[in-house]
Amino acid sequence: MADHDQELPPPSQFVPLDFSSIQTVPESHLWPDSNELSLAVELDERVSLPIIDLLDNGASELLGRACEEWGMFQLINHGVPKTLIDEAEEETRRLFTLPARQKMKALQSPSSITGYGMAGISKYHPKLMWHEGFTVLGSPVDDAKKLWPNDYKRFCDVMEEYQNQMKGLGERLIRLIFKFLHISDKEMVKMLTSTCDSGGKPYMALRLNSYPPCPDPSRVVGLAAHTDTSLLTIIHQVRSDGLQVFNDGAGWVPLSPMSGTLIVNVGDILHILSNGRFPSILHRVTIQENKEHRYSLGYFYDPPAGLYISPYCKPLSESPQIPLYRCVNVQEYFTIKASNKGKGLSAIKI
Repeated sequence: MADHDQELPPPSQFVPLDFSSIQTVPESHLWPDSNELSLAVELDERVSLPIIDLLDNGASELLGRACEEWGMFQLINHGVPKTLIDEAEEETRRLFTLPARQKMKALQSPSSITGYGMAGISKYHPKLMWHEGFTVLGSPVDDAKKLWPNDYKRFCDVMEEYQNQMKGLGERLIRLIFKFLHISDKEMVKMLTSTCDSGGKPYMALRLNSYPPCPDPSRVVGLAAHTDTSLLTIIHQVRSDGLQVFNDGAGWVPLSPMSGTLIVNVGDILHILSNGRFPSILHRVTIQENKEHRYSLGYFYDPPAGLYISPYCKPLSESPQIPLYRCVNVQEYFTIKASNKGKGLSAIKI
């Protein structure tokens, strides 16, 4: 990993490059020869994630085992229409192929995470990533109007419907996973519905990602190593290369997702709720040599910010289990993770 004790770039530098005009990689994006760039396995030794068929009568058990063993899996027969996924992919491509000056009109403000910008984990690293993103919360109409003053409706319609489908899928997955953990529907509703003064609904964010071709891909990082803070993250990859996970025995392992599947990974919140039984897997994105522009769409499913979460230990094993993590408010956990440079779980260990 990069040395986090180095001076971090000032916030004004957290603006994507004009990738269309780049001939050589600037110093700000050149990563040192460190663990962040190294591979412990050869690229042809790709690993295939567990494939879960949501129409399988045993889907709950299969999902639970995949969460235990991998913290990540692939979904088929998930119910999200392929036509919608294709439309969301095309709208993502339409956005990121706009001229840089046009995309900058929707640049994220200091007080908002929506719109165009760099990944939030950029602030944890001394070098920047070969990446640009666009975050949507609910309706993207305000930002879309800045990009396409007279042609924004299709983008909004597609992204809103995509979010609706992902929300439904996320709820379905959580219900099946909680069933595996012997958490009842009543307890699940209580867990995922805030009753404190801050209130609120589950927090859902859609992140569109762009990884442009790079003149020196071996010296850059698409997304640096991180865990997601969410309960679950649902990912559609337009191309199947670049995503890697960290395995204690093998190091960084390239994945080989099957075409047409959605990838789902466990986030920190589910890691805490399962008392570490479901690992929030460390993952990253590399830039490949193929000179092709890559895109992905990540949907982050989080509980309400005002909810308090703690390990659910009662029925996880026949013998009494000791909680590994203290009870923490979701919003508090976000703050703790940010103040610990992206390493939140270790900060709340008991």
